[in-house]
Amino acid sequence: MTSLLDDVRTSAEWIARALDSSGYRADFTPAGLHDIERFMSEHSDKGTAAESGLLATDPGARLFALGCYVGETVRLALGGRWEADDDDPRGEIDIRLRLPDGSVVWPVRRLMKRFANGPEDSVVGYAAALGVVTAN
Repeated sequence: MTSLLDDVRTSAEWIARALDSSGYRADFTPAGLHDIERFMSEHSDKGTAAESGLLATDPGARLFALGCYVGETVRLALGGRWEADDDDPRGEIDIRLRLPDGSVVWPVRRLMKRFANGPEDSVVGYAAALGVVTAN
């Protein structure tokens, strides 16, 4: 059985390959987060997956993977380490990234909010607030 921490990199790499094969830039660079935002806009609308979009099937696993991808991009840009509790029934949602300054962010939760609320919870805005990318 793998741990949630093992699943982070595996899931992030899996979704990066899937995004790349679908024409999105998914190279774990801050600039690639603009394509994650574009993906979310094209495949969801305030809590509803586009009918034939890439979030229509297995959205929970895909949102987890997208959150891991965003978190890994943040971690690679700023440093930090993932933390998880494998005994927590909500562990996939509550997985977190502790940044070098001691602050904690929850990238999977953020992707879930982006899915539910739309662009007002922008991935790029999130990354900009963390100092990873410019909002434009």
